[in-house]
Amino acid sequence: MCCLFTALAFLGPRAGILVWWLLQPVRWQATFTSFIWPLLGFLFLPWTTLMYVIVAPGGVMSFDWVWLVLAVVLDVGMYAGGGYGNRNRIPGYSS
Repeated sequence: MCCLFTALAFLGPRAGILVWWLLQPVRWQATFTSFIWPLLGFLFLPWTTLMYVIVAPGGVMSFDWVWLVLAVVLDVGMYAGGGYGNRNRIPGYSS
């Protein structure tokens, strides 16, 4: 887990997914039945994918939904923050 946190701190959630998948492929196989969901999560919702791998093998219980919603909010915030930060590059958009 130390390598996962280091990769998250320095390289972001996608590197954390890659490192964790290389270190514990059995956990990923237990969480996902096909390869398409982790791939889509890697591309579009990396924080949600990481959180789902943390909570899903034991079953998603009541408080686990709070963690998943927070991860979705973090993913949406990443995209919204990037759009807000680059708003001056959009022609015709006045700030």
